[in-house]
Amino acid sequence: MSLYETLRIEQDGAVAVLTIDRPEKRNALSGQVRAELVAALDALRDDGTVRVLVITGAGDRAFVAGADIGEFAERTPLEQRAAMTGRRVFDEVAAYPKPVIAMINGFCLGGGCELALACDVRIAAESARLGQPEINLGIIPGGGGTQRLPRVVGTGQAMRLILSGEIIDAAEALRIGLVDVVHPDAALHERALEFARGMAAKSPVALRMAKSAVRAAAEMPLSAGVQYETELFVTCFASDDRREGVAAFLEKRPASFAGR
Repeated sequence: MSLYETLRIEQDGAVAVLTIDRPEKRNALSGQVRAELVAALDALRDDGTVRVLVITGAGDRAFVAGADIGEFAERTPLEQRAAMTGRRVFDEVAAYPKPVIAMINGFCLGGGCELALACDVRIAAESARLGQPEINLGIIPGGGGTQRLPRVVGTGQAMRLILSGEIIDAAEALRIGLVDVVHPDAALHERALEFARGMAAKSPVALRMAKSAVRAAAEMPLSAGVQYETELFVTCFASDDRREGVAAFLEKRPASFAGR
């Protein structure tokens, strides 16, 4: 899609692959990249042919190596605050109704790690390197890292990474739960897309409800979360997709979900 200068969008069946395309800058998150990602999310939100999104970086050196430091190096505190208002890409990804998968190739640092944390599933190459090294610049994560990282890996591991600025490899990221799956570099693209295609074959209604319910677990007390789950379950129960899924199971055939 030529609408974007820093982003490529390719569709593989019901899966849209959003590739941040600034390899010369290790796909750093400039203001333009952030704005184009938000615009792309908006464009794909109501596209019924797209059921799952995959976000990755161009080349094999970086998913996203961080923020574009050159953009904020000379900003005043007030200018930086102004730059951090409005629609923020991390929050837009986390709240997106469709499943979002981070396909992590190479460096995934700072804002890149925060972008991956905002996704629903993180699939990494063996060569991936992840971390929140902002402390080395005399700042802290500003894209939700101090909030989402503890929810993913626990407070202790989050403190370790954020306070030290340590960069860890994919095996360690898998051990602490920062990534969910690790594949050999050469297999990453196809294995991640295979996983995304399998997800896209499920009911779009159930995918939305399931994502919303699981996300709510981090925000609600257990009793409120269980009640919320019940309401979403009943919503699924009223859908055409539920009727098709049950009929397909009883008739011993693959289900064909329409997203209604």
